[in-house]
Amino acid sequence: MSSDSPESTLVLLEQIRAGDQAALDLLLTRYRPQLTRWARGRLPHGVRDLSDTEDLVQETIIGVLRHLDHFEFRGEGALHAYLRRAMLNRIRDELRRHSRRGAAETLDERFVCADDSPLEQVIGREAVERYESALAQLNSAEREAIIARIELGQTFAEVAGALGKPTPEAARMAVNRALARLARLMLP
Repeated sequence: MSSDSPESTLVLLEQIRAGDQAALDLLLTRYRPQLTRWARGRLPHGVRDLSDTEDLVQETIIGVLRHLDHFEFRGEGALHAYLRRAMLNRIRDELRRHSRRGAAETLDERFVCADDSPLEQVIGREAVERYESALAQLNSAEREAIIARIELGQTFAEVAGALGKPTPEAARMAVNRALARLARLMLP
């Protein structure tokens, strides 16, 4: 994505710090879809009725951007990783808030969906926990490679740009190495 170059993200951040609403809108447009895809499935089914995922993502991005003075731009992917961490913290906050509220009223059986989230359906809850734990053990480049390719569905060309790799083939190799390490870490 050429619009996601480090320079353009850095320029946008500086413009937002100066109060430029158009720069804020552009940054929201750039990061909201990726974070929404990443956040989907991480908010457990029973909590989703409290806040729509899209609302949580937008509120998280805006909250992060309000505190830009605390963010240090360290290259491509830094803002996305920072936003993802903030989103994960926000999801944890929602879970805590939900647990304090107590049990919700039960709905008529005709309206209850017992299905797991799409991610949980594919790999199961225990595997999701192993995946998250293993992902956290990877170095930042490996983690970014996996998230960009697997979770966000980026092409190898996009991954190459995000990771600063010279070619899509180099990005493919980096993703494959990261996936192999992730698989080893996920073994029981």
